[in-house]
Amino acid sequence: MGGTFDHLHKGHKLLLKTALSVSEHVEIGLTTQKLLENKQFASKLEDYDVRKANIKNYIRSFADLERINIVEIKDWNDMSSYAQDPEYEGLIVSQETYENALKLNESREKIGLGPLILIVIPLIKDNNNSKISSTSIRENM
Repeated sequence: MGGTFDHLHKGHKLLLKTALSVSEHVEIGLTTQKLLENKQFASKLEDYDVRKANIKNYIRSFADLERINIVEIKDWNDMSSYAQDPEYEGLIVSQETYENALKLNESREKIGLGPLILIVIPLIKDNNNSKISSTSIRENM
């Protein structure tokens, strides 16, 4: 799994909890600041180390940290190269990133690897029936 995990929210937490409920070991790709320069409200993005610490603190509340490995995603090619690891069995994604997961599976098949099992979690909505997102959190800060 991978992402920005900015202002850790209910959607992120569901993604992480789901991953750890179906896997013995989870590798989490975490985007570096350089990749986030063009995000909306970028000045309000949490620093890489803060985002990493928030992930660990949340996971520590229900699972052993030895079960995770957090790796830096320095450019978008990192994500697709990680997905080429023959030891990977699955990928946990949100509805928003499902199309990217399909593309990753296509690239795996081109090099002779089997497809990853894709586990898709639903988008989480707020009280106004809008999806919860880090962008909307930053916008309202």
